[in-house]
Amino acid sequence: MEQLYVIYGTEHFLMKQAYEQIVRRALPDEEREWNVSTYDCEETPIEVALEDAETLPFFGERKIVIVKQPYFLTAEKGKEKVEHDMKRLEAYIEKPAPFSSVIFVGTYEKLDERKKVTKALLKKAHVIVAKPLNEKELKQWVKGQCQIDDDAIDVLLTLAGTDLATLANEIEKLMLFAEHRSITASDVRLLVSRTLEQNVFTLVEQMAKRNVPAALQTLQDLLRQNEEPIKLVALLASQFRLIYEVKELMKTGYGQQQIASMLGVHPFRVKVAASYASGFSEQQLMSILYDLAETDYALKSSAMDKQLLLQLFFLKLQR
Repeated sequence: MEQLYVIYGTEHFLMKQAYEQIVRRALPDEEREWNVSTYDCEETPIEVALEDAETLPFFGERKIVIVKQPYFLTAEKGKEKVEHDMKRLEAYIEKPAPFSSVIFVGTYEKLDERKKVTKALLKKAHVIVAKPLNEKELKQWVKGQCQIDDDAIDVLLTLAGTDLATLANEIEKLMLFAEHRSITASDVRLLVSRTLEQNVFTLVEQMAKRNVPAALQTLQDLLRQNEEPIKLVALLASQFRLIYEVKELMKTGYGQQQIASMLGVHPFRVKVAASYASGFSEQQLMSILYDLAETDYALKSSAMDKQLLLQLFFLKLQR
């Protein structure tokens, strides 16, 4: 076990998974209640956590101290933050307690390596960067969680989306169902419900194919599930904006991975948007976005039936 760890990034689930794995490796179940402490640097001075790390473990050989949101490792500044003794931290980094593992965990895109304390910590610590996974990494991550067929992974991502916490819950359910065999595409279709976002993707696909009857049926299904019309319009607008942006950027020669980075969205979403982009001209996309804005305004200001307003929007596709 290392004495110092740094886990940072924007993928919350991977960060949590990483430090929980360290705790499991370091301590047996019966010791975790006594020998795992957590401190939030936005509420508690770092020296309090370090004093804990320097205190011998209780009924065991090792202890874990989790230090959350260590904003002093970044360029972030806050008016109401806690005062931290950086000299004390630098001294601890130089000579950490041999019986403790201190895990610094922060939801930050990057750390400020110009700072003396950050530079010293990164030099001594085991560093884990939890960044969003690209499509290939996402599929590998799913394979690492369970025994599953390749085509089942594609269906799972299509139905459940790319949020790792959601995927983990669905995988747990699928594993219980499949028991000791490999999870199949049929299992996924049987057990995994589409998220609202994925149902919106279905609507977009039906619109791209100009299949208005199917789109109206999907809309009715969603409304029967008490989905809010204003929320549906907002999600449709968000998806069509993404399709338009992806189409424009692809036209100028950018690849899907570059576009995902530029727009700050998951690469899988860009892949899906790109597959729909060919079904619309730029003019059609602009017209749809305009109609969605008009529908949104009408939903918020008109006395007309909300379901009727949504149906009228879809019927405009037949023009």
